[in-house]
Amino acid sequence: MVAKITVPDSIKRALNYNEQKMKEGVAKCIYAHNFLKEAEHLNFYEKLNRFQKLISLNKRASTNTVHISLNFALNEKIEKDRLIEIASGYMEKIGFAEQPYLVYQHLDAGHPHIHIVTTNIQKDGRRISLHNLGRNQSAKARKEIEIIYNLVKAGEQGRQRTDEIKLINAQRVNYGRSPTKRSITNVLDSVLPNYKYASLAELNAVLKLYNLAADRGKQEGIIFRKGGLVYRVLDERGNKIGVPVKASSIYNKPTLSYLQKRFEENELSKQEYKKSLKTSIDWILLRLPKSLEVFKEALQKEKINLVIRQNDEGVIYGLTYIDHRTKCVFNGSDIGRDYSAKTILEKCGIAQNYSSNEKVNELKFAPPNIPVLPGNLNEHQYPDLTKIIDDVIVPSEEIYYLPYELKKRKRKRRKN
Repeated sequence: MVAKITVPDSIKRALNYNEQKMKEGVAKCIYAHNFLKEAEHLNFYEKLNRFQKLISLNKRASTNTVHISLNFALNEKIEKDRLIEIASGYMEKIGFAEQPYLVYQHLDAGHPHIHIVTTNIQKDGRRISLHNLGRNQSAKARKEIEIIYNLVKAGEQGRQRTDEIKLINAQRVNYGRSPTKRSITNVLDSVLPNYKYASLAELNAVLKLYNLAADRGKQEGIIFRKGGLVYRVLDERGNKIGVPVKASSIYNKPTLSYLQKRFEENELSKQEYKKSLKTSIDWILLRLPKSLEVFKEALQKEKINLVIRQNDEGVIYGLTYIDHRTKCVFNGSDIGRDYSAKTILEKCGIAQNYSSNEKVNELKFAPPNIPVLPGNLNEHQYPDLTKIIDDVIVPSEEIYYLPYELKKRKRKRRKN
């Protein structure tokens, strides 16, 4: 079992997320603890008011909402009553037994999981400390519950999810065939925390495998200027389709500021895996692949995806390597000159044609077309025109006369 604790900025936001899932038919509220009614008889406002009454008792508290998700292994089928038992036991062990809380069973992912919404403000107005709650109380509670209910342990579950991530959680997004926002969220939940990418281009190399892209928009656009980010669904050719989804509207907030923090962390953490990737590539290059496609297929056998970056004219300008064994993403030039697009293409015996670019340059610096006047230009045919041209082309000497009286006289300095 894997437990994740988040602290949203408002109880209404946490409730809205789960209630919206219920409207979509992918979640159920299966238990209400310390409420006057059973879960199935509570409406949204009754749930909200119960929490807000407690929160109003401590207006100084900056954090007053707790959102917990308990995630189980893919092959574990847990009945509703058992899920309620696990949720109740967990909340008691972390010190929330007396608090009101709601348990939602979610059905929108491949693995079974539940969400718990509660507040840390008690009936006397005092606040339950959340400091190191995940590291201390939650970790201890999780281990005890795994033993009591014979659940797959968190470490083993992580390895199992890594193997199944491509088939279950990160299903390729198909616009119009499945709820777009839910599909995008599933892909991001699988990719963002697990892969090590140090730029938006490296992240997009992974997301492209699942028909998804993170897009900042055009440089002159308002999204780019405001530091925004949207996620776009791609078709099989890599073209953007459908309506973009704002990063801020996705529950886990995979915004540009969040990604930039990940870029900094990943830049350092992925360096230790560079050597193993180089070894795999070197081993393949020893056999001198006859084409780029053969090179790409050989990498796939080593669980390495090769993403080829091309411009609109089909010229290859970069290669990106995605090592699924270490979950690291590297640009070829970052690994070394021998792994860049130019060197790899040469080793594969590919010579790129730059003729189209040369033509563009020739056109770019070609002199402008100057219209030619009909006939022989002479003073008999075009007397007025020749005079005008002479006046324009032939420089004339201009003398500016200023009367002596208007000239500014220099003041003489008086000698002491």
